[in-house]
This record gives sequence, C-alpha cells and structure tokens, in this order.
Amino acid sequence: MSPSLLAFERNLFHTRLCESGLLVVDGEVASNADLSSRSSREIALHLARILDAPRGKKLRGQTSGAVFERELADYIARTFRELQQLRPGDWHVANLGNRGHRIAEGFAQYEHLAHLAAMVEKDSELRMAIGNDYVVSPDIVVWRGLVSDDDMNEGKTIVEDGIAGAADLRASNGGKPILHASISAKWTIRSDRAQNSRTEALNLIRNRKGRLPHIVVVTGEPLPSRLASLALGTGDIDCVYHVALYELQQAVEQYSQERGVDDSLDALEALIMGRRLKDISDLPLDLCV
Repeated sequence: MSPSLLAFERNLFHTRLCESGLLVVDGEVASNADLSSRSSREIALHLARILDAPRGKKLRGQTSGAVFERELADYIARTFRELQQLRPGDWHVANLGNRGHRIAEGFAQYEHLAHLAAMVEKDSELRMAIGNDYVVSPDIVVWRGLVSDDDMNEGKTIVEDGIAGAADLRASNGGKPILHASISAKWTIRSDRAQNSRTEALNLIRNRKGRLPHIVVVTGEPLPSRLASLALGTGDIDCVYHVALYELQQAVEQYSQERGVDDSLDALEALIMGRRLKDISDLPLDLCV
C-alpha cells in the first residue's frame, strides 16, 4: 500500500535535509549539534544516525539557515496546498528571508505598517522614539488570496453591492491578501537567539489589525532543554514543531540509557504531553484550523 501524503512528504523532507548538506555528520559531530555541549553532541549524533544522515562538511551558519528555510517552505507548499478538502482557498507559501519586514506590509493585517515606516523614515525623533519595534519579519509565510464576488456567489448569492463592504476576504473591497501563518525557521536554538522568535511573535500580535495569523516555530534542535526554552509558556508562539520528533524521542532514549540519566527524556516528554512540541507532520493539519 502506498504511504499517506504526510508520511511520504515527511520522508522526502528528511531526505532533502540530508542531500542538501544541512543534516550531515562531520567527523563524529552532527551538523545540528552544539560543540560546547556533550549532551547536544551525543543526542544529535544518535538522531543523525537514525535518519541515516551522510558524512559531509557542515554548512556555514548563514548558509544553513537559508537552506533550512528553503526546504521547509517547499515542504509546507507540497503538503498544505494538497489539503483543499480540509481548508479550501487560494493558498500561497513563500520564503521571505531578509525581505520579510517589507513584504509583510503587503498583507491585510499589516498594510498600515508601510505608512508607519514612511513616517519613521522622515522623522528622526519618531525614529529614535520607537525604533523598529513595529517591524514584522517572518521567515516563511502562508497567505490566502482574495475571493471575487463571482466565486463567492457561485451556487448561492452571498454578497451584493452595499453589503460586506469591509470584509477582508472580498476582492472587490480592494484589500490585501490575508496572512494565514507566520513560520519562524530555526535550524538550531542557541541561548542568545532563542528569544528572537518570541519577539517576532509579539510584534505580530501587537501590530496587527484584524485576525491573528498562526505563529509557529520549526526547528531541528536536538537538545530538550533548549527546545523547552522556546516551547514552554503560552500567549505568543502557538507551538514549536520539530523536523523529526519521533526520531528525536528515540535518540534521547538511547542517550538516557547510555548515560543512566533521564532528565532530558523527562523534559522532552513533558513538552510533548503538554502539546507545546509537535512533529513536522502535524504542522500542515494544524494550519487547516
């Protein structure tokens, strides 16, 4: 029997992470490990072996980030857009990278930020007062195109002139596409960068007009304590998704058995049971909500 869509695409995603050089074993160190942490090195190596990662040279930091964003955006596009029976619509997925803060202004909930940016650029005092706290800069976005009146009224008359004149979804109202999800891609999580995703999330929450998009983080971080630093708590990030959570569970179990400790395993299980950490295969379905 053929594998399901999500099972097939999950395996393909892992294959592409390896073939792109993002997930490799360099010497005896996996490319997502922190050299300064023994537990990170050992868990990451177990994970790499479970995923059958090839040997190779670790990519540079900025390169690895760009590759991860590209592969993740492709995975989301290949899966979420196939779920029309669950979430119909004109869906688009894009990897914004460093262009994010400018393109984000092109969505209905954040188009007012373009006017604010223009004001800040012209007024040095205003620029000193608020800085760039208003900037919205997602790595990857999912957005929905607007719907024409003809499509809305197909089979049943839903709208007409003089009604629903401010609805964001209606193309005839002249609005912008609707931002459905903001996805932060973090190949690894380091203590000095862990809070960047929270800051981005809070900017999305504070600066929106209208519906809040999904706000999620996807990572390949192997160390449960660092996953916890981002996943614990509520109110800003919807959820953290791991690129290979099932395999990470196996890797942490192996590490715990070898070292005779269970702190890392307990921490990981707590995140999973608390629904703060999910597998990458859960993300497309969660985006349908």
